[in-house]
Amino acid sequence: MNKAIIGKKLGMTQVFLSDGTMIPVTVVKAGPCTVLQKKTVSRDGYSAIQLGFDEVAEKKLNKPILGHLKVANAKPLKVFKEFKLSDAENYQPGQIVACDVFNADEFVDVTGTTKGRGFTGVIKRWNHHRLIETHGVGPVHRQVGSLGANSTPSRVLPGKKMPGQYGVEQVTILNLKVVKVDKERGVLLIKGAIPGARNSVVYIRNAVKKA
Repeated sequence: MNKAIIGKKLGMTQVFLSDGTMIPVTVVKAGPCTVLQKKTVSRDGYSAIQLGFDEVAEKKLNKPILGHLKVANAKPLKVFKEFKLSDAENYQPGQIVACDVFNADEFVDVTGTTKGRGFTGVIKRWNHHRLIETHGVGPVHRQVGSLGANSTPSRVLPGKKMPGQYGVEQVTILNLKVVKVDKERGVLLIKGAIPGARNSVVYIRNAVKKA
């Protein structure tokens, strides 16, 4: 069965296994999510479900969204995400998806938005090295350096690694192991780091290709 859920990254900690091994884990508040819509191959051309997450005050949503939620008898939610699942027919609108849909030792793919770092230089953005700071080099120790050829082609070629906006990109980390499922607290402990700042929304689904 294909699985998916929306969650919120709470932070990182560490857990100790029975043999004393320490492993770093990310704590994710996973669900509860409500199935808002179901797509089928016969009607829509593909199989998928739409999940809603993170309850919010009704006055913060507009009427089209409230009407969409009313069809599934769902509470006011502000985060929506569609997941393509091959067995979407097993889900029904209004169904609740909780963190226990996943099991310990299962592998998942996690998608999140990386932290925003603003306008940065090439050293921070592309891991370039500095110039030597000896006499005669000039005040250009952290600058880009040469940008291209001479009079031909007389321009900077596309794809040149230059200063610019860094971060706020959608990144998916594959094959992360679920260390523990805490149903009472509604959290997943996932081995390793996942993209995003604290309290940022992440999307979790079962790994398409296991490590």
